[in-house]
Amino acid sequence: MSTLVIWLLAAAVGVSSLLASRSLMHYFQLESYQFAGYFRTLKRNIVRAVIPGIIMAVYLTLLLLIHRSIDRFIADASVLRLLLALAADALAILGGWWCRSILQVKKAKKPFVVTMRVKRTYIVSAIVFTLLCAGMAFLLTGTEPRLYVVGLFPLLLPLWVALGGLCAWPIEKLVSEMYFRDAQKKLAARPDLIKIGITGSYGKTSVKFILGTILQEKFQVLVTPSSFNTPMGVTRIIREKLMPAHQVFVAEMGARHVGDIKELCRLVHPHHGVLTSVGPQHLDTFHTIDRIKSTKYELMDAIPDGGCCFFPDDRAICRELFDKTRKTKRLCSIAGSDDADVWASDIHVSPSGSSFVLHTMTDSIPCETKLLGEHNIQNIILAATVGIHLGMTLRQIARGISRIAPVEHRLQLIPSPGVTIIDDAFNSNPRGAEAALKVIREFEGRRIIITPGMVELGEGEDEFNHQFGVEMADSVDVAILVGKKHTSPIARGLKEAGFPQENLYVVSSLDEATAILRQIGHTGDVALFENDLPDNYSEG
Repeated sequence: MSTLVIWLLAAAVGVSSLLASRSLMHYFQLESYQFAGYFRTLKRNIVRAVIPGIIMAVYLTLLLLIHRSIDRFIADASVLRLLLALAADALAILGGWWCRSILQVKKAKKPFVVTMRVKRTYIVSAIVFTLLCAGMAFLLTGTEPRLYVVGLFPLLLPLWVALGGLCAWPIEKLVSEMYFRDAQKKLAARPDLIKIGITGSYGKTSVKFILGTILQEKFQVLVTPSSFNTPMGVTRIIREKLMPAHQVFVAEMGARHVGDIKELCRLVHPHHGVLTSVGPQHLDTFHTIDRIKSTKYELMDAIPDGGCCFFPDDRAICRELFDKTRKTKRLCSIAGSDDADVWASDIHVSPSGSSFVLHTMTDSIPCETKLLGEHNIQNIILAATVGIHLGMTLRQIARGISRIAPVEHRLQLIPSPGVTIIDDAFNSNPRGAEAALKVIREFEGRRIIITPGMVELGEGEDEFNHQFGVEMADSVDVAILVGKKHTSPIARGLKEAGFPQENLYVVSSLDEATAILRQIGHTGDVALFENDLPDNYSEG
């Protein structure tokens, strides 16, 4: 068999395997191209992870066996032999495309996006796959060619995807550093720009948008949109959105690993830092609360002289970090701390919003907001503390508070003539779940919850979900749990708390849950959608 034919067939196996790996690439993207997260996702979805490789291995092996059977009857160096190889190539690639099409998630909650990074990873992976297949082919060809064995290459497709990502990593590091430095230069050219970093285990995005709305009463503000809170996400916003007219830049800073906040501070060099909370979020990567605490405090470590650090008095870790801070700092509270710089009193929470009185050391003003829940008043007070430090009047701040719109998918009230929806589907954590249950308790009528529970809480995840079930029993009348395996601790907690079993539904997908809601929902009911797991956690 000629060298050209071997290379053609090896390339076809490599390219068709790459096409079939679309669902695996989606997992890689959902885990932010982190190898540890990718392998955890493979473990959770082991059947889905191996199916593309098995299908392609069977298909390609049969195709190469058929090719070998026909090739035996063709003379060496014949044009027919080359045409036969090209036909096999076309069928192999069509098979990869077919496998990709039937196995991709049709209604992905977060669809696979073919970004420039994905394109670069595909190119590198295509080269790597082809070289691996060619190496196998040349090792297996001799007096008795056994090229059909190369068809088994896709059996290790999940590992080959990781290898392709690993080989592409140096290129991505080079590209990201180039963009990163360009964003740094753009910020360095704006010494007049007030830069504020916001981090926390939860509440970052809410506080970011609340702060942006309040500050807009006095300043031209750029706020990183949605959940753009990684170095590359913030870099992109700086390079594409920062304009000369902007006076304040508010950057959300997310973290899944120690050092993540430090890297974002290397980019932004914030003048002021805001800590929203510290709790058991992303314990699957941090492993301990102490590591979370030290990572969140990386923001405060980066605040320069002349800057200010802002903390809520949670009577727990945030208060501890406030006490240890020796830089200029401000404390806010809704619990009446004696030493708070800003606090709230006369708090009234209802299904239509909240009201309270905002206090400083020298003045006070009544405020109203459409946001639901007492925890959002804490978020508002924290943002107001920043505004006061930046020279805003209480009247400006109160006006800004009245204009705060609910953040999409974060306790967003969606009234309707039938069932009223509370959309808290963005994510969930122990504190957020507790706050959501407090909110739904305020509503009259039958209360329904639809939830898959909480994830990324490490070894304590089952216990957190169990406690969620116990607390849920006193807050809702009907519970629809999405995902039998993952929600079993919730179901156990509900049962132990005496929740009526006839009011408990366990389904495999959100579509099934909404179908049940349509069946059982009546006018006057209120339904809380608490969390919506991404596709790499779905059991449906």
